[in-house]
Amino acid sequence: QLQLVESGGGLVQTGGSLRLSCVVSGSTLDRYAIAWFRQAPGKEREGVSCMVMRDGSRDYADSVKDRFTISRDNAKNTVYLEMNRLEPEDTAVYYCAANPYRLCVLRDPGVFVVWGHGTQVTVSS
Repeated sequence: QLQLVESGGGLVQTGGSLRLSCVVSGSTLDRYAIAWFRQAPGKEREGVSCMVMRDGSRDYADSVKDRFTISRDNAKNTVYLEMNRLEPEDTAVYYCAANPYRLCVLRDPGVFVVWGHGTQVTVSS
C-alpha cells in the first residue's frame, strides 16, 4: 500500500528557504505522478508543483514559478520541494500526493488518490 510522509516544514522569515521532503513507501516512484499541494486557513487546497516520475516532466503554479523546484531521489524514494524567496502568502500546510495515472493536473486535487498528512510552513513578515 502506497504511503507518503512529508517533513521539513517550519517557521522561516520572508525571503528565506525551506526544503520539504516526501518519502514514498510501498512502491517505486516511476509508477506515479507526485505533486505538492498546499492549503492555507480558510482557503481551498492549491496545487503547487508536480512531477511525472517516469519522464521527469514538471509543472508549477504561476505563484511559485522561479521560486520553487520539485526534484526526486530515486535511491531514497523521496520527492523534494525546494522553496526559495518565501513570502507570507506561502504560509500553509503542504501536502504531497500521488496518482497512478502519471498525470500532473494541479487544478484538480481529486485526480490524486493517495495523500500524506501534511507539514506546516509558516513565513513570518
